[in-house]
Amino acid sequence: MDQPERFVVSCARTPQQVARLRRLGAAHLRLWGLRDCVETAKLLISELVTNAVRYGEADEIGFSLSCWRGELRIEVSDGSPGHPTVKRPNPGEECGRGMLIIDALAKNWGTSLDGTRTWCT
Repeated sequence: MDQPERFVVSCARTPQQVARLRRLGAAHLRLWGLRDCVETAKLLISELVTNAVRYGEADEIGFSLSCWRGELRIEVSDGSPGHPTVKRPNPGEECGRGMLIIDALAKNWGTSLDGTRTWCT
């Protein structure tokens, strides 16, 4: 029976966790032999975790990375019941592109029914 590769961790909701989870995610992808998707996955991880740090309501962030039957899934939980939206910021705006980047790079993305987890594949 096929078993998914899976890495799960929770950590404090602090800005330092963005780089940490990006490094851990990249290390697991290399371990699983998925070197071709490391750079894209690092960007997706950065955007999802940054959103969790900025807009989350829980003290901790939940992070999971899994690969099953050729599909990589990145999931971040932050305790916030809101659903992210893809914004179209003006060229001079410094924020607001995270979900636009995820929408452009991910095959699919969405949230849990309660909005506390955002995922992409």
